[in-house]
Amino acid sequence: MNFKKHFAGKKIIVTGHSGFKGSWLTLWLNSLGAKVIGISLDAPTKPSHLEALNLKKKITEKKIDIRKIDEIKKIFKKNKPDYVFHLAAQSLVKRSYKEPILTWDTNALGTRNILECLRILKKKCVAIFITSDKSYRNLELKRGYRENDVLGGFDPYSSSKASAELVINSYVHSYFTKNKNNVLIGIARAGNVIGGGDWSSDRLIPDCVKSWSRKKTANIRNPNSTRPWQHVMEALSGYLMFAIKLKKNHKLHGQAFNFGPNNSSNFKVINLVNLMNIYWKNVSWKIVKKEKFYESGLLKLNSSKAKKLLGWKSILNFRECTKLVAVWYKEYYNNRKNAYELSLGQIQNYQKLLKKRL
Repeated sequence: MNFKKHFAGKKIIVTGHSGFKGSWLTLWLNSLGAKVIGISLDAPTKPSHLEALNLKKKITEKKIDIRKIDEIKKIFKKNKPDYVFHLAAQSLVKRSYKEPILTWDTNALGTRNILECLRILKKKCVAIFITSDKSYRNLELKRGYRENDVLGGFDPYSSSKASAELVINSYVHSYFTKNKNNVLIGIARAGNVIGGGDWSSDRLIPDCVKSWSRKKTANIRNPNSTRPWQHVMEALSGYLMFAIKLKKNHKLHGQAFNFGPNNSSNFKVINLVNLMNIYWKNVSWKIVKKEKFYESGLLKLNSSKAKKLLGWKSILNFRECTKLVAVWYKEYYNNRKNAYELSLGQIQNYQKLLKKRL
């Protein structure tokens, strides 16, 4: 897949560009020659992957709350994007219990605001809305969730993401009908994405590396929980391929696609930590009691639809994925000024692998 051919010179709005996934997507698009307009508040963590990349002179940044629709509309009217990737969200389950209003306003109403901005756009545009694997009602299905399975999580984060999808579907059928519409919309679901540059609170790898970088013991909760570990570049490659295919094939308009790892990447938390130890020597951890808030024990996506209709599949095995993560953090803490070259190098190597393995 020649991403440069499709995105070079294009105006692309990325909401939530200061977040973990958003910063990687922004870097990737910028490296392809796209004109990126990032919309988000300040970086949600310190350290921050976006700030470490130092992309301020290479992209256009707008520090605006996604809930402020009038200000967002001005950006759309001025820039007239060719593509939109909507990632802005309150993405932490634990925080959603503490701040449900913020979570619902950001995830559901923020999505509505982007859809409203697309309504006023007077040009052709492809918009990919990134939701979550947690949009599905969690029934602990071992077969993996398919795109037509029932939505609706129990915690505020999951239910707000499912609600965002209802908003999207409503707008698609009410305002973005295929016959009279320049805007093409897709929904992308991925989950449990890992990679360098993530310092979010209450997440396994960020919690571990923050402790290990200070030569402290990391606390591990739920060591036997199974997760479909997936590198951030795997999910992002899916979003990019979806945007390209959607532009060509209007039959995909309004559809949702899962982007998850293959079955060989379903491992327990303790398996991941043990493997990290191979690439980051002399680390330590201890198991602590589970906190009293609901977390899913098993989350798994079936991505056969993406493979069939988009030609996408996960290309990294569990060991390759873990190595990329461990090496990124190890090299970052050895030389923090090298984050841009480190991250860009991983993207370029991943693109080479895509050509060989897809």
